[in-house]
Amino acid sequence: MESGTPWLPAPVPAATDAQAPVQAWPPVTAPPGTAERPPDLPQTKRRAPRRGMRQRMGAILAAVLAFLAKFKAVLLLLPKLKILTTVGSMLVSVAAYSFVFGWTFAIGFVVLLLVHEMGHVIALRREGIKASAPMFIPFMGAVISARSLGDNALAEARVGLAGPILGSIGSAVCIVIWHATGNDMWRALAFTGFFLNLFNLLPVVPLDGGRAMAAMAPWMWFLGLAAMVPLAFIFPNPIIFLILIFAVYETSKRWRLRRAGGEAQQSYYRVRPLDRALVAAVYLSLIALLVVGMHATTIARTFG
Repeated sequence: MESGTPWLPAPVPAATDAQAPVQAWPPVTAPPGTAERPPDLPQTKRRAPRRGMRQRMGAILAAVLAFLAKFKAVLLLLPKLKILTTVGSMLVSVAAYSFVFGWTFAIGFVVLLLVHEMGHVIALRREGIKASAPMFIPFMGAVISARSLGDNALAEARVGLAGPILGSIGSAVCIVIWHATGNDMWRALAFTGFFLNLFNLLPVVPLDGGRAMAAMAPWMWFLGLAAMVPLAFIFPNPIIFLILIFAVYETSKRWRLRRAGGEAQQSYYRVRPLDRALVAAVYLSLIALLVVGMHATTIARTFG
């Protein structure tokens, strides 16, 4: 029925003697608009939608409150989620390394990586710089993020050398456990830790040795870069090639900035001779100790 068509009552058959009179609704004698509708059915139809709407609004409100409560709980757990990210990435790395080295060696290897990275984290926080928790990448090691490495080249050197220092201590602990238990797995872990920390001391950015060179002699970046090129071809490895690519980019960028000069650059690389000598002493001592440690933990291969 169209919306403009008036509603008319259906015709009612006339009453007969054998048939009781049928009352039409609404009564035909009633003036239009004054007829009363049956009280029960229309009132029920009017109230039901209101109750349904209140129920729906109550359900929506309850869902919103539940979401807000869960969102608040997530906000409270954010600091713990960072720890979970570190632990989760450690477990993934352990699982990946275990396919190559076995799960016991994989656990020790990942712990040594953690010790190394925590050296950087501790040094950054001593410099007043907030550092992220370590993130582990299988077969790539671990990384941390920070807004800077310090206010000057000396601070950058301290942060860079802190990782190999603490990492070397962790590797030395493996030697103690090896002598206490006689288990050669700890000897192999010590050798691996010494090697990785020594590799990180190559004088090329972004490795730790390159950070130390920022305070000692930045021109050594080019010497380290020249050493990386034959190394990448003698021992072809995707990781070495990635480091080489980053080294070329980082070295060229930083050298251009230094050549551009400016007060900021001069202030950053201004290091007192005594501090430069101390950085050099720590750097060279670390190299010597790591070489001795590798020699002491070398396992001779036998064929037969």
